Amino acid sequence: MKNIDKYPKSIKKAVRYIKQDASKEQLEEIRKLIDYAIERRTLRL
Repeated sequence: MKNIDKYPKSIKKAVRYIKQDASKEQLEEIRKLIDYAIERRTLRL
């Protein structure tokens, strides 16, 4: 995922946080939140 520049600033910050600072427990929780949000969004489309 090299071309992250096309996404909003909040996504860039989230990815940077995941890469640099998130603990294993936080990564699990972030994954659940993102998976849930994506699932809900795809159902609406």
